[in-house]
Amino acid sequence: MNDKTTSPDATQEIVSDKTWIWVFIFSFTGLLCDGMDLMFLSYTLTSLKNAFQLTEFQAGTFGTVSLAGMAIGGIMGGWASDQYGRVRTLVWTIFIFSVGTAGLAFTQSYWQFALVRSMSALGIGSLYVVANTLMAEYVPTKYRTTVLGTLQAGWSVGYVVASLLAGWIIPEYGWRYLFATAIVPVPLIFFIQRLVPEPASWRAAKAAAAARAMEKSVDISAAKPSENTWKAIWADAQSKKMFICWAATAGCLQFGYYGVNNWLPRYIERDMGINFKSMAGYLALSYTAMIFGKIVAGLMADRFGRRAVYAFGGFSAAIFIPYIVYNHTPDNILMLLTIFGFLYGIPYGVGATYMTESFSTTVRGTAVGGSYNIGRVGAAIAPACIGFIATHWSIGMGFLVMGGAYFVCGLIPALFIREKQFDPAAAGK
Repeated sequence: MNDKTTSPDATQEIVSDKTWIWVFIFSFTGLLCDGMDLMFLSYTLTSLKNAFQLTEFQAGTFGTVSLAGMAIGGIMGGWASDQYGRVRTLVWTIFIFSVGTAGLAFTQSYWQFALVRSMSALGIGSLYVVANTLMAEYVPTKYRTTVLGTLQAGWSVGYVVASLLAGWIIPEYGWRYLFATAIVPVPLIFFIQRLVPEPASWRAAKAAAAARAMEKSVDISAAKPSENTWKAIWADAQSKKMFICWAATAGCLQFGYYGVNNWLPRYIERDMGINFKSMAGYLALSYTAMIFGKIVAGLMADRFGRRAVYAFGGFSAAIFIPYIVYNHTPDNILMLLTIFGFLYGIPYGVGATYMTESFSTTVRGTAVGGSYNIGRVGAAIAPACIGFIATHWSIGMGFLVMGGAYFVCGLIPALFIREKQFDPAAAGK
């Protein structure tokens, strides 16, 4: 593996260093707040429509603005983490999304809300990429997917916490107070700066870039881990192949994931005839099962391999979606949704490790952030695509299309993406 071009002492420093525990705590908390932030918008749409006298279309554009901002933020954050450091970028990311989301509490019009939301979404998208990259470069390889799989559960826990906060705050105090709670993570940045240094692998890459700059007699102060990370990705055949494969995989994964998240509540309530209260309870159980799915996926991937477990998650979700459509009954729907929640969390439990191990240190942040967030095109078109299919046929038919997306999501890695191509914890090139 190319990143293992380091001394035994450097590698031992990383393996024995327990700083990764602090990295996990901070990253998990950050992703939890990230997940809460996403759900805040869902829970406040009705209040926002009433407060700003919005049409259905205007309310829907808040989701579009969020997804677009997250995509741009993820790409920018990955690039910035390569250029300026993982920790430094993480700190700014938390600050941007926390202050930005809290700032929504003070908006007074549709356009103000949309503008502030687009800015806070930059931080939301960036945090996911940078937190996972930082975590992958700190945790030892032998249990990397276990740790990163558990880390992914932070988003799902955030969904649950957001549900509890929304149920308590909105009826009593209103939507503005809910958004104001997003300021809470800001103190994290002071602890992160104090307790977490930049990963040894990134520092070694920066030192190598400085050495190359010295040899070329250029300004060393301008040296970065890679002079042009985007150019470096496309100049290397293997990096280019992995970027394209992961962008396609991420597009299919997010098409299925966001399609399910947007349409499953309505499908349960309208097509399955389940009342709203029961539907909410069923979904809460499904999200809880997803938490366990991500953690178990991480454990299994450390034992049986990233490739096999990721492909299993994609294929099993693809198979189980049509099974739900054609075989659900009032008696078995709760069990089916619980199983499905477990299964469709598996790719997310493995993906962070699998992706970060597909790229070298010098381009890792840019490549992971770029490929994953280009894949957000799938997230953006899924709700409208399923809506079109539901209008002309049925929501159930739309779910079958999402099953196809999950199948391709499992197929591409199974055929084309070799696991453990690089060791993020090794100080390499």
